[in-house]
Amino acid sequence: MDASLIPIEDLQFLLRWLDPVQSEDDRETVTAILNLAGQLASDAFLTHYKDSDRTEPELRSDGVHVLPVIGEALRAYADAGFFAAGFAAELGGLGLSSVFSSAIFAQFAAANVATAAYPMLTGANARLIANFGSPAQIDHFVLPMIAGKWFGTMCLSEPQAGSSLADIRTRAVADGRDGLGECYRLAGNKMWISGGDQDVSANIVHLVLAKIPHPDGALPEGTQGISLFIVPKILPEGTRNDIAVAGLNHKMGYRGTANCLLNFGEVEGATGWLVGEPGRGLAQMFQMMNEARISVGIGAAALAIRGYRLSLGYARERLQGRHPGERSGPPVPIIEHADVKRMLLAQKAYAEGALALCLFCASLVDRDNDVDASALLALLTPVAKTWSSEYGLEANDMAIQIHGGYGYTRDFDVEQLYRDNRLNPIHEGTTAIQAADLLGRKLLRDTGALALLLAKVSECAARASDDHSFASHGRALSTAWETVEEAVAIMGTAPTDRVLDNAVPLLSAFGHGVMGWLWLDLALAARDAAVRGEVPDAFARGKGRACRYFFEYELPKISAWLTPVAAMSDVCSGAATDEF
Repeated sequence: MDASLIPIEDLQFLLRWLDPVQSEDDRETVTAILNLAGQLASDAFLTHYKDSDRTEPELRSDGVHVLPVIGEALRAYADAGFFAAGFAAELGGLGLSSVFSSAIFAQFAAANVATAAYPMLTGANARLIANFGSPAQIDHFVLPMIAGKWFGTMCLSEPQAGSSLADIRTRAVADGRDGLGECYRLAGNKMWISGGDQDVSANIVHLVLAKIPHPDGALPEGTQGISLFIVPKILPEGTRNDIAVAGLNHKMGYRGTANCLLNFGEVEGATGWLVGEPGRGLAQMFQMMNEARISVGIGAAALAIRGYRLSLGYARERLQGRHPGERSGPPVPIIEHADVKRMLLAQKAYAEGALALCLFCASLVDRDNDVDASALLALLTPVAKTWSSEYGLEANDMAIQIHGGYGYTRDFDVEQLYRDNRLNPIHEGTTAIQAADLLGRKLLRDTGALALLLAKVSECAARASDDHSFASHGRALSTAWETVEEAVAIMGTAPTDRVLDNAVPLLSAFGHGVMGWLWLDLALAARDAAVRGEVPDAFARGKGRACRYFFEYELPKISAWLTPVAAMSDVCSGAATDEF
């Protein structure tokens, strides 16, 4: 297994942290599967990381062609059973937990996030149909995706609508009923469709948001009129559906993922089947969107960890400069320099913290019958997506800085890791969209989730008070959260424009508060694991050092972010357009 991937011991520690009652047999199984995933990621995904960036998908007369080795890697992924990892045995799955499946996926995202995007979307697509589709739809569409024979996509955005799904124009006209359910003919355009076409899988199952027109032909306004349809590339009788690739989007990263503009219904209308009831499409699609948001966070964390490990290795080997006050003698490794240590600690805090946050969210998915867990998951999903993608990117920026002039050349992977990760703050909803979701749908509706989170923060701070090494962190964490609570209360009485003015700074502060809690909890857990002999002392010290870095360098930023929030600044909404 390549040393730049996520160390198995890190994943083992996180899984024990989230499930401390694992039996010895469980731990052996976890280790074996993690080792298999790490080796396959190293041998089949990492090996074409640079090639898939150089040789982008190509649109030909018969469709989109991708680098052949991508198909080979995904067939190996399917043969190992990883498409089936998180699905129940009755569907042909392996029955692994969401958190374990997510830890497995993290290795493949670290190795090659563009290739890993295909199974990520396929799994989320299959889960949505399994939850909301009919038995016939599950048999026909879901089972081949779980087997890794067919791939799946999500078709939401349109060229003129972007993230404003209320403005989509794709229409679906009723066309009878067959064994797969209510049949419709779809016509419209979908933009930014990852995996929208490729020559790897035998079929592609598109999940398409569209509107069913009123009797007068007008489309419903807003999001309430959106329905969800299964629209396959190949129809059950084996013929091609009326779906055309109108073009490829050439992104700065994820270049191995075919990203398409799709035209549905250029001739007679693309055949699709309604999922569930009309008008419920967006509510159903939120399941896939939220799963994808956590997966985007995991991918961002994985890219950050790989960048961290590459820059750590480089800093240990690169000889340059000398210790302060020394004018002669051999040069020292740059890891001896104070600012390189600062950047490495920041990378570690950002990258490993982001992975812990996303896996914590995945563990909440496993408790889907627990009302409190569901409320906490809803609260933390926009945080996991945003914090991981924003600070994962920051970590990759520092990886380039540590490499110096070599860092921004194509000879070193950190340049590509940065480009890949730059997409993640936009993928599955921009930072501003996540901030509006956190405030408008979560905090200001007072679902009780904040109280659940604060109880966990308080419990962690109380445990820290029993250890002189962490007692000051516990007090700092409590103080930081008091400031966040006050800002949320102020937001609750503010006009809508002021709320939107200050939503992103509040999300930044909230995310750092969450990360402070997690780093303190991780440091305490690592200390206890070292005492039990489960991890080396150096491992626990490393977690403790990253925790200390976060509390001394990062947690103080919360008060700065919340200063304009407390003042309900109108500097943004109050600006006239001619002032820019």
